[in-house]
Amino acid sequence: MSMLDAALPGRRRFRVMAATIGSAHRRAQISRPPMTTKLQDRLALHTWTLDRTPLAKVLHIARATGWNAVELRRADFSACYEAGMTRSQVTDLIRASGVKVAVMGTEYGWIFAKGAELQRLLGVLEETCEDARTLGCGMIMSAQGPGSGALHEAAANLREAGGIVQAHGLRLAYEFSSAADIAINSLDIAREVLALAGHPNCGLLLDAYHLERSGRGGRGFEDVPAKEIFAFQYSDVPQGPAPAGRRPTDRLPPGKGLVRWREVFQLLKEKDYRGYLSYEAPNPALWSRPPEEVAREGAQATRALLAAVEGA
Repeated sequence: MSMLDAALPGRRRFRVMAATIGSAHRRAQISRPPMTTKLQDRLALHTWTLDRTPLAKVLHIARATGWNAVELRRADFSACYEAGMTRSQVTDLIRASGVKVAVMGTEYGWIFAKGAELQRLLGVLEETCEDARTLGCGMIMSAQGPGSGALHEAAANLREAGGIVQAHGLRLAYEFSSAADIAINSLDIAREVLALAGHPNCGLLLDAYHLERSGRGGRGFEDVPAKEIFAFQYSDVPQGPAPAGRRPTDRLPPGKGLVRWREVFQLLKEKDYRGYLSYEAPNPALWSRPPEEVAREGAQATRALLAAVEGA
């Protein structure tokens, strides 16, 4: 047993597996994009892009404006609960929309959490996995969130989270940020943590925005093996310095900023990336516009850029 194995609370890991293995066959079939589809047919609308729009309306807009799926946040579920909806009512709402769920986010912060707070956040992760199974979603994502610590601590928590996700038959993509005041703020550090964790159900979520901001734009992620790239988000980067804060909201539609999209999309094609592309473009300027207009603009701009790489 490795030192990382010894650091994990085994009782929880085996309890989760025992609770899920027997009922896995009764859950919704996991929806994955067809292996033969082009990238332009695997586009997901991230709900943060339409942050001030209720979930029911976002789902309708995504379907009406040509998106193939959505990426949901834990915040979307929390907002519904605060409005008085039950957990089953929320999943029923999403299923009734007919929109596929490409990725689901869990609550951030578990990467460096300890003690009771870590157990609480892992409980949220387990609930997120259960909802993902109900919705036929095979991918969970998380960013670092609050907290800091040593990389071996992050790796131990990532590995424990990977065990929970694996027990549900899912995969976990974790994201690095380009923010200067965050521990996992580069692709190299993210890959180091991933290697230390060594869990087959854990991989990277790469974001074109953070790649560009951290000096890895264009073909800058060429050295990352395809097997490590579980999920991909995108938006464009404006001119000028990065804004303060850990969650920048200056993101733009593709083609409006600095990102070298032909290089990015060509490299994903070369790597035979099989997942969805999630359009995550939080920006108060976009939130002030009609959400249908914002969603349609993003889908059309993305497909135009992809067509230059893949053909119409």
